[in-house]
Amino acid sequence: MIGALHGILAEKAPPRLLVDVGGVGYDVEVPMSTFFSLPALGERVRLLTHHVVREDAQLLYGFLTEAERSLFRNVLKVSGVGPRIALALLSGITIDAFTQVVREKDAAVLTRIPGIGRKIAERLLVEMHDRLDALSSGDAGPTGTGVEAEATRALLALDYKPAEAARLIKAASTGTQSTEDLIRGALQIAGRE
Repeated sequence: MIGALHGILAEKAPPRLLVDVGGVGYDVEVPMSTFFSLPALGERVRLLTHHVVREDAQLLYGFLTEAERSLFRNVLKVSGVGPRIALALLSGITIDAFTQVVREKDAAVLTRIPGIGRKIAERLLVEMHDRLDALSSGDAGPTGTGVEAEATRALLALDYKPAEAARLIKAASTGTQSTEDLIRGALQIAGRE
């Protein structure tokens, strides 16, 4: 999978970019939040990416910050939301504003974003509520000691809810184990419950 691109910004036509990396041009779609912060054509750019492989295409979505990519990936986990809606969401609202909208359960704000109807807005509010801890204040994920933060991120990637991941890591932590051992211990605890 392609996790990041570092190259020359060759073309900009919202929401599409062409990034030249060592003579290979990568076609990347970005949200407007990223687009407006890009350097001028011909300058170097580094984008974090989300790579989607479909039967008929391979698509790259790019982001300047880990917080944007994290929100994009979390929104994709919501039933009925695809990359187009996730890009529209990031283009129409900041991460902090989205967090507040979800906490206040204000579907009306989300329905003002092109491409997001009432049903999708309500699903976003319900399904994203449990993921707010990982997104609040633009935070890309858990903090804490390196081992505990890495293990928590691993559980989040396995679709554990943030509160549940934190609880399992706390229960499994001895303070001296490796990240792999901590993840293994947390999964064993989860398997016994």
